[in-house]
Amino acid sequence: MLRSGILNPHILALLARIRHTNTLVIADRGFPFWPQIETIDISLVDGIPRVLDVLNAIRANYGIGHAWMAEEFHGANHARTRKEFAAAFAGVPLTFEPHIEFKKRVPQAIGLIRTGDTVQYANMIIESA
Repeated sequence: MLRSGILNPHILALLARIRHTNTLVIADRGFPFWPQIETIDISLVDGIPRVLDVLNAIRANYGIGHAWMAEEFHGANHARTRKEFAAAFAGVPLTFEPHIEFKKRVPQAIGLIRTGDTVQYANMIIESA
């Protein structure tokens, strides 16, 4: 029985299939469903879990080579939230692009983890190093 780290067997199985340069989407509660990619929905209630909770859990055993977020994130959120996200990506190249361009990357992802996050434009695509 697992006693630490990620305990969710579906997330563990998804992460085990991700290889070099494959991508994974971590999304908020309102992110659209993409039928062509595996989606693991772990939303419980508003704000639980958060996108950053998932990112922080994954970073313990997952090398991130690059990440993408929507540039609209900056205008939609307070400085404190922006700083929290920047800290979570410390050492990882992060590209902000228009939300419409961000969404074009989603179908190429190996999977999507949907959270209960309510932070606007908290969605991210992370690329395996």
